[in-house]
This record gives sequence, C-alpha cells and structure tokens, in this order.
Amino acid sequence: MHIVDTTLFFAPHSGGVKRYLLSKQDFLATQSGVKHTIVVPGSGRTPPRAGVVELPSPQIPFGNGYRFPIGTRLWADALAALGPDVIEAGDPYHVAWAALRAADRLGVPAVAFVHSDLSRLIGARLGVWVRAGVDAYLRELYRHFDLVMAPSQALATRLQALGIENVVVQALGVDTALFHPSRHDPSLRAELGLPDDTRLLIYAGRISVEKRVPLIRCAVERLGPPYHLLVVGGNERRRLSPRLTLLPYEQDGVRLSRLLASCDALIHAGEHETFGLVFLEAMACGRPVIGVRSGAVGEIVDAKVGAIARPGDPASLAEAVRALYRGDIEQLGRQARERVEQRYCWQRTLTQQLARYARLVRHRGGVFETAAALGDS
Repeated sequence: MHIVDTTLFFAPHSGGVKRYLLSKQDFLATQSGVKHTIVVPGSGRTPPRAGVVELPSPQIPFGNGYRFPIGTRLWADALAALGPDVIEAGDPYHVAWAALRAADRLGVPAVAFVHSDLSRLIGARLGVWVRAGVDAYLRELYRHFDLVMAPSQALATRLQALGIENVVVQALGVDTALFHPSRHDPSLRAELGLPDDTRLLIYAGRISVEKRVPLIRCAVERLGPPYHLLVVGGNERRRLSPRLTLLPYEQDGVRLSRLLASCDALIHAGEHETFGLVFLEAMACGRPVIGVRSGAVGEIVDAKVGAIARPGDPASLAEAVRALYRGDIEQLGRQARERVEQRYCWQRTLTQQLARYARLVRHRGGVFETAAALGDS
C-alpha cells in the first residue's frame, strides 16, 4: 500500500504537523508492504529528505518560510503520478482540493486530517462574523472526503456539529524514546545564567497570536522571583527581562527534548489547541504540564499530570503554577510519562491509523464503511 501525505504546513519553522508527518514516515518505513511519500511546497531543488517530494511554490511574504501553490491542477497531477492507494490532505486549502482531484482521478480514498480549528482561528483574528462563512466552506470541502480524522474529541465534535460525516478521532503521538526523562541536563540553568534554585518554566512552539505567549509572560512576571520563563520559538537568543529568556525555534528533536526534560514544567496558554503535541512531548520527558481549560487541552491535562487554568486569565495561570509547585512535581512528572506510554506512543496511534487506511482501501470499490466501522480495531 502506497500512502501519500500532502500539506502546506511543512516549513523550517513548522510545528506539530511536520513532526507528525516525519514520525509517521519513520514508523511506516518499518511496516512490510507499505510505502510512504510526503508531498509539500518547496523550492523544488533540494528535497529535505528521502521520501519527501517538493513541488515548486512561491514563498509567502513574511511567512516564516511557508510557501503556497498558485493552483491545484499541477499539484493534483503530481499526486496522481505517484500512484498512491490512499491520499491524506493535512490542511484545508489548495492542497486539499488537489488531493480530492487526484483521488477521484485514480479512484482511491481521500482522507482529511484536520489539524486546526480554522473557523475559530480566523474568527479570533478577523471577528466572529466571518465564522459562518468559514464553517460553510469547511462543510463543503470535507463532505467530499471518504474519511475525516480529528486528533481530539473536542475537534471531532466541532466538525460533526457542522454536519460533516465520517469523522473519527485519530490521536497523534510522541516518540517516547526521543522524548525521555533521561534527556534531563542539570547544567541548563547555568547555561542560561540562572541561579540553581530558579523555578524554570518552558514554552515551546510558534510565537503567534493564538498561542497567547504574552499572557504567559504576564503570569510569570506576576509570580516574580524565583520563577523564570524560557520561550523556545523566537529567531534569536536573548534575555528579554529578568523573568524571561528567548531561544530560537527548535526543530531538532534531540535538542528540544533536552530543553523540555531540563525545565520544571511546560506552560501553555493557547485557547484553540486541537490536540497539543508539545504537551505530550513534555510529558514523555517526565515533566508536568500547565494549560488552560479550552479546546482539547482538557483531554490530555488534569490534576494527575499537571494543572489547568482559566482561559485568558494571567492571575489564574499564575495560581496554577503556584499550585503545581505546592505539590510533588516529580510525582506528577512520573505520572505524565506513564500516561504517554499507555495512550500516546506513535506505535499505538499510527498502528490504529494504518489499520484504518487498510480498511478504506479494501472497501473503496465495494460497500463503504461508516465512521463507526472505521473506528478502533
């Protein structure tokens, strides 16, 4: 079986979608009879690695390296030329329509993986009045796919409320060997020029409006010494205040796992998380996590692995941090690691996904299975 993934979310500073695709490629390389190809926009000159096909696409101005195809016809031609047995589209833009066009031409299943709540993201930036139009667009797009995957029940419920059928929850995962408590480095505080008794929190990811990094900064500034926030997601390394250090965005998993494992806890204030892969990466490193009660965060974070705050409230976020330190952080970290091992290792989640692909391919020419039938094996 040849599986082809295609997405626009594959750039030097890409986050969870790129990590998902590369982890998936590594996993599928170990499966007998399975071939995997990732098709993404790029310069068309130097593919980032074997199994990744770059299609020439212009860069988006001030877009942090992201590229956007001009049209769908050539993209669909390239997808069809690969001869896949199933095509997965990882974004709701041009690429998704190209995937549908190629799948229809070949008579193979088309799968959509919905990584973000586009309606709420755009509504938060442009106003709630645009959400109805975005919802109508998503309803029209996703009704053409044979299967729609959502990484969390929260997002699956949102999609079903729009009238989108054949939605299943397909959790993402984490490399539990790469993200591991053994990555802890006690020299990190000294490297950052911080005292040994610093209570060190980390945020790792894109610094964008929806991630609410200024809110985290406000909470940590409110906490005062000995608390310090390490933000991994900038373009340079510098100390922004006595309470905040900025490091460049970290794409390398080994270096990121060292940073996560060497801090006390991960803190995140995004309100539109559809899964929260970085939460799992920190938990796999044996660290507790702090999030806000919104989106899919509540499906991962609870009092057994960290703390939850009210959305948009720096005082509540600061109190969640204090509560974490009043408890046994190391015990929370051990429980976080156990939860990831039991529920979210890539071996488990991707094995489930591969079985779903196989059933789609097997039944594409016959009686189509409903979303319920395409659930857990």
